[in-house]
Amino acid sequence: MCGICGILDRNSGLTARVMEPKARVMLQAMAHRGPNGSAMYSRDEVVMAVNRLAIRGVDELQPPLIEYGDGIVVACNGEIDNHRELRLALAQSGYAIPQSTDVAVIAPLYLQKGLDFLLHLHGAFAIALWDARKQRLILARDRAGERHLYYSTRDRAVHFASELSALVAAQPSIARIDQVSLAHYLRSGYCPSPRSLLEGYHKVRPGEMIVIEPAGKRHVRYWSSPIGTAKKSVPSPDAFDPIFRNAVRRQSDIDVDYGVLLSGGIDSALITAVARSLRPEKRLPAYCIRFAEASFDEGRDAAQIAHHLGCDFVPVTIAPEDVPDGIRQLVSMTGEPLADPAWLPLSLVTKRASQEVRVLLGGEGADELFGGYPTYLGAHLASRYARLPTALRLGIRQLVDRLPVSDKKVSTSFLLKRFVSGQELDGMTRHMLWTAGISPDWLRRLGVAPPFDRTDHDPRALIDAIQNYDFGHSLPDALMAKADRGGMSHGVEIRAPFLDQTVIEFAATLPLNARIRGITTKVFLKDYARRYLPRSVITRRKRGLSVPLSQWLRGPLFDWASARLTSGALVDAGISIEAAQMLLAELRLRARDHSRAIWTLIVLSEWLEWLARSRNAYSYAADIQPMVHPIVAQA
Repeated sequence: MCGICGILDRNSGLTARVMEPKARVMLQAMAHRGPNGSAMYSRDEVVMAVNRLAIRGVDELQPPLIEYGDGIVVACNGEIDNHRELRLALAQSGYAIPQSTDVAVIAPLYLQKGLDFLLHLHGAFAIALWDARKQRLILARDRAGERHLYYSTRDRAVHFASELSALVAAQPSIARIDQVSLAHYLRSGYCPSPRSLLEGYHKVRPGEMIVIEPAGKRHVRYWSSPIGTAKKSVPSPDAFDPIFRNAVRRQSDIDVDYGVLLSGGIDSALITAVARSLRPEKRLPAYCIRFAEASFDEGRDAAQIAHHLGCDFVPVTIAPEDVPDGIRQLVSMTGEPLADPAWLPLSLVTKRASQEVRVLLGGEGADELFGGYPTYLGAHLASRYARLPTALRLGIRQLVDRLPVSDKKVSTSFLLKRFVSGQELDGMTRHMLWTAGISPDWLRRLGVAPPFDRTDHDPRALIDAIQNYDFGHSLPDALMAKADRGGMSHGVEIRAPFLDQTVIEFAATLPLNARIRGITTKVFLKDYARRYLPRSVITRRKRGLSVPLSQWLRGPLFDWASARLTSGALVDAGISIEAAQMLLAELRLRARDHSRAIWTLIVLSEWLEWLARSRNAYSYAADIQPMVHPIVAQA
């Protein structure tokens, strides 16, 4: 895990030496991503640079920027999990690879396979590859979108970087808000690929390769989600066990200490149990986010799991006073807003973990693949609800609307209110309404036109369609963005064994009744987990990582929230602060729980003010020079 960046300029006539100061500024903006050194490649019209977080080969100078023979240069953020197998196969084909780093296999694999090389790479990665022979730049992102890569193309010049803040640092004067992307962010709390909130700045999509050549640019999808290719029969947990164990083994095959992110739920507990069984002799600290508010705190359950598995339990309690400065720092560091309230708690727990480990294993991806979200159950039950008489459904809606607002985590009233809303819509549109941070009605009141989405799907395979949507959108651009930016803000890499390619492909074969049965979600995974976990963990109600936001916004954070919602930056972006204040007023009176909408606007106001500061803050002075080493080259 590192930070990569670079510039390809075919048009301006600038030499690479002139572009190097820009690359240094980008490196400086991502210094938190690589505390273990930097490197730069500079030739003619191309500059590529990296910050390194050492995970493998920690005693060697092996930055993830390697110049191979035949004019191939590779910069990689991430890890190649099957590098040992690839190294052996390439050696048998005559390719010498003197470096031990996993990134070293990429260039010879490209020389052997051409543009098909990505089909053979397993892992979480964002790659920039320069082929001097063909004057070709390749930008690529892993299948599940665990790692991120931003780019801009302007006047035949290409800038790319692991974080949007680095691109803004290199080109601050051209950063302008994209109004369509703003609507997407306000609705969902994140900006889906390939968009960013800035015009002309884009994200590489999950499973995408962008090939930039003198003749032009082309986008190639080298992989698509296999969800929806289910078999008729349910596979055996015995068949899944070696697949999952090998996924955890590969992702913990590193040269540094690692730990786990542990909650009270099944996903993180299962990863912890398998990691413990694979290497029982290794210390395995379990880091847990805690809250003083009992309904949101999973510390007691997590502590019991850690004790049962023989892990050191390390709790980190999050308080409301951590919020204002913490969210401002995260937004300023990464350069893109993310309205998941758990972003800051995740960053703070990784800050504590950074004192002892460089890698954490997390449970991201299990819900999308195995059918774990309450919205999947809601979609499954909605067809039955729709068959009820209209008068009965109207009466139920009126009763549910009268239920009081609850401060409890994932309360019954919250779930019921979500369920009865949007029943007149098609299944995919209803799912997007259920998961929205701000409803279409409130977007209009805020002065924003709701974004348009294509919701075409086969109604007979609604759950497949919903899982595919979440897997391709909220998982990479919200959950994995939270993991990437939260962890790397303190130089800690978060890995997700559930997103190993073999696990994804296995989960895609599960028929619907192995995902949802009756009112039970994640049926197969719970059955599999019985061989590793106590029954009490498996049957515990799903809670997820949530923050007591409503209580905090009504109480200790009210004045801060009110000030954020009257920010002049929101006005300049076309947001009605009168409507924003109304959201806060209704929350305080307990008329409606608008906490997610309010939080989305607060994070946006922080980002808008950061953007205004950044447009004038950066200088390309040559004296901004982090330690940069020559790249590792093969003659």
